[in-house]
Amino acid sequence: MKDKGILVVVSGFSGAGKGTLMKRLLQEYDNYALSISMTTRLPREGEQDGRDYFFVTKEAFEDRIAKDGLIEFASYCGNYYGTPKEYVEQQLAAGKDVILEIEIQGALKVRERFPKALLLFVMPPTSKELERRLAGRGTESPEQIQRRLERASEEAEGIECYDYIIVNDDLETCTKELHSIIRAAHGTPGRNEAFIENMRQELKALVKGEK
Repeated sequence: MKDKGILVVVSGFSGAGKGTLMKRLLQEYDNYALSISMTTRLPREGEQDGRDYFFVTKEAFEDRIAKDGLIEFASYCGNYYGTPKEYVEQQLAAGKDVILEIEIQGALKVRERFPKALLLFVMPPTSKELERRLAGRGTESPEQIQRRLERASEEAEGIECYDYIIVNDDLETCTKELHSIIRAAHGTPGRNEAFIENMRQELKALVKGEK
Protein backbone atom coordinates (compact mmCIF):
# COMPACT_ATOMS: atom_id res chain seq x y z
CA MET A 1 0.00 0.00 0.00
CA LYS A 2 1.47 3.31 -1.03
CA ASP A 3 1.45 5.78 1.85
CA LYS A 4 0.34 9.08 0.35
CA GLY A 5 0.62 12.43 2.04
CA ILE A 6 -2.45 13.82 3.75
CA LEU A 7 -3.51 17.37 4.43
CA VAL A 8 -3.45 18.21 8.15
CA VAL A 9 -5.09 21.40 9.37
CA VAL A 10 -3.96 22.62 12.81
CA SER A 11 -5.88 25.43 14.49
CA GLY A 12 -6.08 26.74 18.02
CA PHE A 13 -6.44 29.83 20.15
CA SER A 14 -3.79 32.49 19.71
CA GLY A 15 -1.30 31.74 22.48
CA ALA A 16 -2.09 28.00 22.69
CA GLY A 17 1.38 27.17 21.41
CA LYS A 18 0.58 26.03 17.86
CA GLY A 19 3.75 27.47 16.37
CA THR A 20 6.05 25.94 18.99
CA LEU A 21 4.31 22.59 18.61
CA MET A 22 4.66 22.62 14.81
CA LYS A 23 8.36 23.46 15.02
CA ARG A 24 8.96 20.58 17.43
CA LEU A 25 7.00 18.18 15.23
CA LEU A 26 9.19 19.03 12.24
CA GLN A 27 12.35 18.70 14.34
CA GLU A 28 11.39 15.25 15.65
CA TYR A 29 9.96 13.70 12.47
CA ASP A 30 10.97 13.99 8.82
CA ASN A 31 7.74 13.09 7.01
CA TYR A 32 6.10 16.50 7.40
CA ALA A 33 6.06 19.72 5.41
CA LEU A 34 4.81 22.89 7.06
CA SER A 35 2.90 25.08 4.68
CA ILE A 36 3.97 28.69 4.92
CA SER A 37 1.03 31.05 5.16
CA MET A 38 0.75 34.40 3.44
CA THR A 39 -0.29 37.41 5.51
CA THR A 40 -0.69 41.17 5.35
CA ARG A 41 0.28 41.69 9.00
CA LEU A 42 3.67 43.12 9.91
CA PRO A 43 6.47 40.74 10.96
CA ARG A 44 7.05 40.25 14.68
CA GLU A 45 10.57 40.52 16.03
CA GLY A 46 12.67 37.63 14.73
CA GLU A 47 10.26 36.57 12.01
CA GLN A 48 11.58 36.23 8.46
CA ASP A 49 9.79 36.49 5.15
CA GLY A 50 9.60 33.10 3.46
CA ARG A 51 10.37 31.20 6.66
CA ASP A 52 7.63 32.16 9.12
CA TYR A 53 5.20 33.78 6.67
CA PHE A 54 5.14 35.34 3.26
CA PHE A 55 4.62 38.98 4.24
CA VAL A 56 2.82 40.88 1.48
CA THR A 57 0.78 44.02 0.94
CA LYS A 58 -2.99 44.00 0.93
CA GLU A 59 -2.92 44.66 -2.83
CA ALA A 60 -0.63 41.71 -3.51
CA PHE A 61 -2.78 39.43 -1.37
CA GLU A 62 -5.97 40.45 -3.16
CA ASP A 63 -4.25 39.86 -6.51
CA ARG A 64 -3.47 36.29 -5.40
CA ILE A 65 -7.13 35.83 -4.44
CA ALA A 66 -8.25 37.01 -7.86
CA LYS A 67 -5.93 34.50 -9.56
CA ASP A 68 -7.20 31.56 -7.44
CA GLY A 69 -3.74 31.06 -6.01
CA LEU A 70 -4.85 30.28 -2.46
CA ILE A 71 -6.34 27.13 -0.94
CA GLU A 72 -8.10 29.29 1.63
CA PHE A 73 -7.93 32.77 3.08
CA ALA A 74 -9.56 34.71 5.88
CA SER A 75 -9.44 38.02 7.72
CA TYR A 76 -8.27 37.89 11.34
CA CYS A 77 -7.79 40.88 13.65
CA GLY A 78 -7.66 43.27 10.70
CA ASN A 79 -5.26 41.32 8.50
CA TYR A 80 -5.49 38.76 5.71
CA TYR A 81 -4.10 35.24 6.15
CA GLY A 82 -4.06 32.58 3.44
CA THR A 83 -2.47 29.35 2.19
CA PRO A 84 -0.64 29.40 -1.18
CA LYS A 85 -1.91 26.51 -3.32
CA GLU A 86 1.15 25.51 -5.38
CA TYR A 87 3.44 24.57 -2.47
CA VAL A 88 0.81 22.38 -0.80
CA GLU A 89 0.02 20.47 -3.98
CA GLN A 90 3.71 19.81 -4.66
CA GLN A 91 4.36 18.43 -1.17
CA LEU A 92 1.28 16.18 -1.15
CA ALA A 93 2.30 14.75 -4.53
CA ALA A 94 5.74 13.98 -3.05
CA GLY A 95 4.13 11.94 -0.26
CA LYS A 96 4.63 14.46 2.54
CA ASP A 97 2.00 15.14 5.18
CA VAL A 98 1.37 18.86 4.78
CA ILE A 99 0.57 20.83 7.92
CA LEU A 100 -1.57 23.94 7.54
CA GLU A 101 -1.46 26.08 10.66
CA ILE A 102 -4.53 28.25 10.15
CA GLU A 103 -7.45 29.69 12.08
CA ILE A 104 -10.93 28.25 12.24
CA GLN A 105 -12.48 30.13 9.30
CA GLY A 106 -9.77 28.90 6.97
CA ALA A 107 -9.92 25.37 8.39
CA LEU A 108 -13.59 25.03 7.56
CA LYS A 109 -12.95 26.31 4.03
CA VAL A 110 -10.23 23.69 3.59
CA ARG A 111 -12.63 20.98 4.78
CA GLU A 112 -15.12 22.09 2.10
CA ARG A 113 -12.52 21.82 -0.66
CA PHE A 114 -10.67 18.80 0.78
CA PRO A 115 -13.18 16.62 2.67
CA LYS A 116 -10.45 14.12 3.64
CA ALA A 117 -8.30 16.74 5.36
CA LEU A 118 -7.54 15.95 9.02
CA LEU A 119 -8.59 18.81 11.33
CA LEU A 120 -6.85 19.19 14.72
CA PHE A 121 -7.50 21.88 17.34
CA VAL A 122 -4.79 22.80 19.86
CA MET A 123 -5.99 23.99 23.26
CA PRO A 124 -4.26 25.15 26.45
CA PRO A 125 -4.99 23.22 29.66
CA THR A 126 -6.91 26.20 31.11
CA SER A 127 -8.12 29.65 30.08
CA LYS A 128 -5.86 31.23 32.73
CA GLU A 129 -2.86 29.51 31.17
CA LEU A 130 -3.87 30.93 27.79
CA GLU A 131 -3.94 34.44 29.26
CA ARG A 132 -0.54 33.87 30.88
CA ARG A 133 1.00 32.71 27.60
CA LEU A 134 -0.37 35.68 25.69
CA ALA A 135 1.01 38.12 28.25
CA GLY A 136 4.32 36.24 28.35
CA ARG A 137 4.99 36.82 24.65
CA GLY A 138 5.55 40.48 25.39
CA THR A 139 4.57 41.49 21.87
CA GLU A 140 1.10 42.92 22.45
CA SER A 141 -0.63 45.54 24.55
CA PRO A 142 -3.25 44.65 27.20
CA GLU A 143 -5.91 45.79 24.73
CA GLN A 144 -4.60 43.45 22.04
CA ILE A 145 -4.46 40.57 24.52
CA GLN A 146 -8.07 41.27 25.44
CA ARG A 147 -9.03 41.15 21.75
CA ARG A 148 -7.34 37.78 21.37
CA LEU A 149 -9.13 36.40 24.42
CA GLU A 150 -12.43 37.63 23.01
CA ARG A 151 -11.57 35.94 19.72
CA ALA A 152 -10.74 32.70 21.56
CA SER A 153 -14.15 32.81 23.23
CA GLU A 154 -15.77 33.04 19.80
CA GLU A 155 -13.60 30.25 18.34
CA ALA A 156 -14.49 27.94 21.23
CA GLU A 157 -17.96 27.65 19.70
CA GLY A 158 -16.61 25.91 16.59
CA ILE A 159 -14.29 23.27 18.06
CA GLU A 160 -16.78 20.46 17.42
CA CYS A 161 -16.09 20.81 13.68
CA TYR A 162 -12.61 19.32 14.22
CA ASP A 163 -11.63 15.65 14.23
CA TYR A 164 -9.45 15.79 17.36
CA ILE A 165 -8.50 18.21 20.13
CA ILE A 166 -4.95 18.26 21.48
CA VAL A 167 -4.28 19.78 24.91
CA ASN A 168 -0.88 21.48 24.80
CA ASP A 169 0.29 21.14 28.39
CA ASP A 170 3.62 19.30 28.11
CA LEU A 171 5.33 19.97 24.76
CA GLU A 172 7.05 16.59 24.38
CA THR A 173 3.92 14.62 25.21
CA CYS A 174 1.80 16.80 22.94
CA THR A 175 4.22 16.39 20.01
CA LYS A 176 4.13 12.59 20.28
CA GLU A 177 0.35 12.60 20.55
CA LEU A 178 0.03 14.80 17.46
CA HIS A 179 2.34 12.53 15.44
CA SER A 180 0.45 9.41 16.55
CA ILE A 181 -2.92 10.85 15.51
CA ILE A 182 -1.63 11.80 12.06
CA ARG A 183 -0.01 8.40 11.50
CA ALA A 184 -3.21 6.64 12.55
CA ALA A 185 -5.20 8.78 10.11
CA HIS A 186 -3.25 7.21 7.24
CA GLY A 187 -5.01 3.92 7.97
CA THR A 188 -8.60 5.09 7.67
CA PRO A 189 -10.64 3.47 4.86
CA GLY A 190 -11.57 6.85 3.39
CA ARG A 191 -7.90 7.62 2.73
CA ASN A 192 -7.21 4.23 1.14
CA GLU A 193 -10.02 3.86 -1.35
CA ALA A 194 -7.77 2.85 -4.26
CA PHE A 195 -6.05 0.16 -2.18
CA ILE A 196 -9.39 -1.19 -0.92
CA GLU A 197 -10.88 -1.33 -4.40
CA ASN A 198 -7.80 -3.08 -5.75
CA MET A 199 -8.06 -5.68 -2.97
CA ARG A 200 -11.74 -6.24 -3.82
CA GLN A 201 -10.95 -6.85 -7.46
CA GLU A 202 -8.09 -9.24 -6.63
CA LEU A 203 -10.31 -11.22 -4.23
CA LYS A 204 -13.05 -11.52 -6.83
CA ALA A 205 -10.50 -12.79 -9.33
CA LEU A 206 -9.19 -15.34 -6.83
CA VAL A 207 -12.70 -16.57 -6.08
CA LYS A 208 -13.35 -17.03 -9.79
CA GLY A 209 -10.08 -18.91 -10.18
CA GLU A 210 -8.52 -16.27 -12.41
CA LYS A 211 -5.38 -15.97 -10.28
